[in-house]
Amino acid sequence: MGFSQIILEKKGRAAWITLNRPQQLNALGRRAMEELEEALAEVEREDQVEILVITGAGEKAFAAGADIQELAALSPEEAEAFSRFGQNIFQHLEGLAKPSIAAVNGLALGAGCELAASCTLRIASDMAKFGQPEVNLGIIPGWGGTQRLPRIIGRGRALHLILTGEIIDAQEAWRIGLVHKVVSASELIPHVEALTNDLLRKGPLALQGVLEAIIGGEDRDQEEGMILEAKIFGRLWESVDRQEGLQAFVEKRKPDFRGR
Repeated sequence: MGFSQIILEKKGRAAWITLNRPQQLNALGRRAMEELEEALAEVEREDQVEILVITGAGEKAFAAGADIQELAALSPEEAEAFSRFGQNIFQHLEGLAKPSIAAVNGLALGAGCELAASCTLRIASDMAKFGQPEVNLGIIPGWGGTQRLPRIIGRGRALHLILTGEIIDAQEAWRIGLVHKVVSASELIPHVEALTNDLLRKGPLALQGVLEAIIGGEDRDQEEGMILEAKIFGRLWESVDRQEGLQAFVEKRKPDFRGR
């Protein structure tokens, strides 16, 4: 499949996915989602890619939601299948063994908010807005919003946002913990590039281990999570990167991690 609704670029050891329907505020229809899934698979396959960034084309939107015209034509059975379709793609994104960063440059509503929430980190422009306004259409979030949002901002705040359909600005999103940092619109991409470069200086196996431990521990009780953490800790102890990291610390130099 060729890409017509997203752009996939490789910038060194980082991959950038840009949602590319600016005239439709980067609305996520089936075609865009299929392309996103194909791009995620490509990022996953390429060992030289260690970080993924997702952003939106234009100045108005990260992704303003799902494609409502497509949704309106669905039968109940098709709607349930479409929900599972989107959930699976966002679970793929969340479960990548590589950190992902949402560079939220504008509206992140409905499916766009769910997409951002599926990324490891979220950096927002001060022009960004967030919300799950599906109740205003007589429906609920269908691509993981009711499950993922409470885990990020807490049950009470998630209930308020989803029940009211309130649209919040970037500063409020930061206050409640939905985004990790807010920067000016002009600084968004430079800031994300700097963050990407900082992550690329870390041990790639260690970054993967962090994701595995935190995401894998979410469905375990604390003791089981501790056991998982210890297994990953021991596995990393066998790595060349661990030896290099400790030796570089002793020698007071920057480590040269190789991902093995």
